[in-house]
Amino acid sequence: MKRLTNYFSIALLLLITTSLVGCSGSVKNMRVVSQDSIVTSPKPGKSLVIFMRPSGMGFAIQSSVFKVVNETPELVGIAAAKKQFACEVDPGEHLFMVVGESADFMSAELQADKTYYAYVAPRMGLWKARFSVTPVTPEERQTDTFKECQSGCEWVELSEESANWAASNAEDVQTKYLEYHAKWMTKHLSDRPKLTPRDGI
Repeated sequence: MKRLTNYFSIALLLLITTSLVGCSGSVKNMRVVSQDSIVTSPKPGKSLVIFMRPSGMGFAIQSSVFKVVNETPELVGIAAAKKQFACEVDPGEHLFMVVGESADFMSAELQADKTYYAYVAPRMGLWKARFSVTPVTPEERQTDTFKECQSGCEWVELSEESANWAASNAEDVQTKYLEYHAKWMTKHLSDRPKLTPRDGI
């Protein structure tokens, strides 16, 4: 199982690396963050997760990211190609979900006053792109690939349009959560991506 996980991580990094020069997605249902409003550290006592979608693959399709609270997905951001956004939460255990044609998940054990990073990456689907969300480890943060991702992704944030989109798609998102979370839970623990305390800075 660990070997498969390692292969997946390598494949993901190769996908990101080969797609850095790809097309950027348009800002839809999110708004661009001005340079002086970018947040990269949490408020005291909070945790921050920064989601980055550096790949230009599937640039015409946006992926939405949710935190699951009491089995109900709550929108934290919509990731177009070459975009990134921050999600501030209470420290502790969390479950995040990314939605495209299907849904995929990443759990998290977050500590207060720390910032964490995760990649949102497209993969081939039946009718349109599917997406996965994976932790960025301390070792990966030291690579040129990660630094290129940081500098190449435009910052966006939630807006009124985001809330309207989430409300109009709530039923479909909930259906995907119920279907795909059940499948995700059948996987071995080593095959379920997770942000751990050591991943924070």
